[in-house]
Amino acid sequence: MSYAVKISQDDDGRRLDRTLRGMFRHETLGEIMKAIRKGDIRINGVRVRDGSVHLSAGDELVAPWNVGSDDTDKPTKFTGWGKIQVVFQGVNVLMLNKPAGILVQPDEPGGDSVISRVWGVFGTKTPSPVHRLDRNTTGILAVALHGDALRAMEELFKARHVRKVYMAVTVGKMPGEVMIDAPLLKDAENNTVKVCEDGLKALTRCRCLAYDGEYSLTEIELLTGRTHQARVHTAHIGHPILGDRKYGDFNANRKMKSINRPLLHAYELEFPEDLPDSLSEVAGKKFTAPLPDDMKNFITARRLQE
Repeated sequence: MSYAVKISQDDDGRRLDRTLRGMFRHETLGEIMKAIRKGDIRINGVRVRDGSVHLSAGDELVAPWNVGSDDTDKPTKFTGWGKIQVVFQGVNVLMLNKPAGILVQPDEPGGDSVISRVWGVFGTKTPSPVHRLDRNTTGILAVALHGDALRAMEELFKARHVRKVYMAVTVGKMPGEVMIDAPLLKDAENNTVKVCEDGLKALTRCRCLAYDGEYSLTEIELLTGRTHQARVHTAHIGHPILGDRKYGDFNANRKMKSINRPLLHAYELEFPEDLPDSLSEVAGKKFTAPLPDDMKNFITARRLQE
């Protein structure tokens, strides 16, 4: 059964894919993107195959799913934080320290994820993650608790007004400071990314904080927000992230068998001063997520201190 709805003023200007994720929380992100690619989504009677299309208040949106009981604001079965640490909790914004091994959003209906935990704790499915971290990437994650804050946050990230700093252990001696300007092209079917002239513009700034003769403690600032950007860009300049099985150095990973994930951590989000009322509680602030134990232990053992 299909579902038709008029786009409200609350969703005016939002991207199609983000609006669908909010409306049909019982559907996985993969199913939503598949429906978009197949042309199963219609706006004002026209099939749309681009999830980045922006909606307008009054548009009629038709999707191939019905709104069932799973879409109500009842709590999920996850009622505790588990290993997720709360860095900051405000009225409109939540900052979390995401552990490794957990998705930001569930990959199946009812599955565990960071946002499933948030829904369970708050007793509502209104909260939504503002950005994404890979399953095995740890660190700071911003969650908007209300619609106004979500839209304001999305615009802030889109305009690149949020400073995003990561910490990583990379192979070899990273240059003291380097700017990587290399476009990235995503292969959605295989979930891989490569440097390609036909890709989207991507900018990354790397800075070596310490070097022990084999590995570098590297500060990574993402000036754009492409999928797998930090991992692909560091590999592109010959200094992949240790433990990265997809883009990394096979010999280095084999040597360090105890490292079972890319040693990449979203360390800090910094917000500008001038923000709308819905984001006033984070204006001009930095939010930092402590390093996870596997990275702290490696840095200490290798004496990779600044």
